Amino acid sequence: MSKIKRFVVNRATATLSIFDENSEKDSSKAIELSFEYLRVFAPTHGKGKNAGSVPQVFHKKQVQLLTIESVAQHGYRFIFDDNHSDIYSADYLQLLADEYQQRWQHYLEHTGTAAKSREATIEIKELK
Repeated sequence: MSKIKRFVVNRATATLSIFDENSEKDSSKAIELSFEYLRVFAPTHGKGKNAGSVPQVFHKKQVQLLTIESVAQHGYRFIFDDNHSDIYSADYLQLLADEYQQRWQHYLEHTGTAAKSREATIEIKELK
């Protein structure tokens, strides 16, 4: 990916649009990724793993992206509302976009049980 020019956070659709030099001129070329996808395939969880690897993060359907911070030349720190933060490079974001279909389909195939669901977990405490 060429140099990222800007991010557009859409909280209504829970998506992040990524614009580089090419998409600044033609917005149809912008990369759009869901917050859930970004969180599930965060670099610390997905680095070095190919699109067919079994995901390790579940229950993030409602996760929100709170903040994006520039981290020198390393990339961008994405801070999510589940207290997770990670640094995404432009190249890794491009990889996520390029492998979206494979990764997302593989993820959905592994979300069939309660332990590995997309839905947020609910903590229930017994009150006495």
